[in-house]
Amino acid sequence: MKIRRFSATAFAAALLIPGLAACNDNGTAGAGASATPAASGSIAPSGTPAGDAKQALLNSTNAIRDGNFRFTMSGAGSTAEGQVHEPSQSAEMRMTIGDPSSDLMMKLDLIHAKPDSWVKLELGGKAAASVPGLKNLNLGKYQHLDQTRIQGNRALSFDFDKVDPAGSAVLTQGVTEVRQTGDGAYAGTVDVSKAAEAGSLDPAVITALGAQAQSVPFTAKVDTQGRLSELVLQIPAAGQSAAQDLKITYSDYGNAAAAQKPPADQVVEAPAEFYNLFN
Repeated sequence: MKIRRFSATAFAAALLIPGLAACNDNGTAGAGASATPAASGSIAPSGTPAGDAKQALLNSTNAIRDGNFRFTMSGAGSTAEGQVHEPSQSAEMRMTIGDPSSDLMMKLDLIHAKPDSWVKLELGGKAAASVPGLKNLNLGKYQHLDQTRIQGNRALSFDFDKVDPAGSAVLTQGVTEVRQTGDGAYAGTVDVSKAAEAGSLDPAVITALGAQAQSVPFTAKVDTQGRLSELVLQIPAAGQSAAQDLKITYSDYGNAAAAQKPPADQVVEAPAEFYNLFN
């Protein structure tokens, strides 16, 4: 494996970096990847017109904008979880890329408490010792980040004006076909070529999908209050990436906790080698 610097959107850093996905070699076709959605305008078994079903999905993301929830994301053998607490202007995300058997495994614990950000980096796998600048990366410590050096880097920064790390509102706006499949359950297709701003999708993967990007199958669930609780995109194989399910969940609306700043004795300033790794 050739060690490379990481460049990605917030969630692509955790899940869909093409090079890491290829090295992990864990991508498998989702069970529903071949599902055929109903035609636009079809009637759901419950009698709900497709237009109403799409509006229900659009409405389901409204509560996310309040910025008080927990979330998880998974795909390509990697995971992310955390919470957003906009009332305290804080958020936390824990990411794991790969596993110890991979050529390279990376764990990130990101904490944002406006105006500061910290990250703890862990590396594992057979190629970890070859990461550039390894000895200066302060592994095991929380590294305080210079906001001027991470501005615009969605792998490390957090925008409290766009509080959803997954960008589910952007994704649901790209829905092209949808039907209700049960109580609070939906299925259809989404044009992800219109969702490059969604943090859960790497723009490079969207490009690799080509025409397939215009009709990616999905399923979704909402809770008893109509709020989005689960969204699963069934990403087709593209380029070096195998077919995979990208799963996003939301919970604890209105009940997330504020992120806790790391103890001062566990904090160091991030060195240049750290920024180089992500640029």
